[in-house]
Amino acid sequence: MAETGAPSESEPSNSGQAHRFDIERSDALDGVPHGFFGSSTGHQFGYGGPGDTDETRLIRAVAASAILSGAPMAAPLQVHSPEVVTVGRLWPDAPEGRPVADGVVTARTDVVLGIVTADCCPILFADKKAGIVGAAHAGWRGACGNERGNVLENTVAAMEALGANRAAITAVLGPTIAQASYEVDAAFREHFKPEDDAHFAEAPEREGVARWHFNLPAYVVAQLRRCGLVDIADIARDTFANPIQYHSYRRASMGGEPNYGRQISAIAVP
Repeated sequence: MAETGAPSESEPSNSGQAHRFDIERSDALDGVPHGFFGSSTGHQFGYGGPGDTDETRLIRAVAASAILSGAPMAAPLQVHSPEVVTVGRLWPDAPEGRPVADGVVTARTDVVLGIVTADCCPILFADKKAGIVGAAHAGWRGACGNERGNVLENTVAAMEALGANRAAITAVLGPTIAQASYEVDAAFREHFKPEDDAHFAEAPEREGVARWHFNLPAYVVAQLRRCGLVDIADIARDTFANPIQYHSYRRASMGGEPNYGRQISAIAVP
């Protein structure tokens, strides 16, 4: 898999207000406007997370402009589904009224695609030659899929429908909970096929119950390869183990916190 670039910071402004972001970019997407936004600067990017809705809307707008100056954010309402939406007519970036999906694609050059996560895997996609990009939110449910497919293969298919060539698509995994931090039980394993056993490592029993550690990033990569993608990179950042850098749903739940923040991953057509 391709190497990633070092973290970088951007200091855009919107309505006269400056915001400093911790943004990491991947060498694999060189030439494509994109970024994986961390939370070390105190930002949280998800509606439903802590903080004021208007402030979240502003932060998302400024983050979009950090990727592509003046462009609006197009981010779906995520529900751990295999559904993907193609951006035609823009929708307001607000808590209500956004399309329900966990993948989003576009060939438009005036919009920034966004996906929020807090342990699940954000994936940014680009066919640089065709000028088509995508973003997907893949928790285990979205990556595993159902009778409607999974969010990874559906995102690739939606990009193809716009004219992308899957052999030319680059995919980069952003900050995700790592295997050592992701403990699961036997009921969880039942959702997977025998060929997925390589993504589970034995963990110590707790209260006499068998446990495993699940490798979500490796599973996502395997699913992407099953889709026919060959150019795949991973920035390899563990959301759970880096409390200063990233929000984490699991860490917040284990700590008894009433809510949790989200980071955002964003991409635009060059």
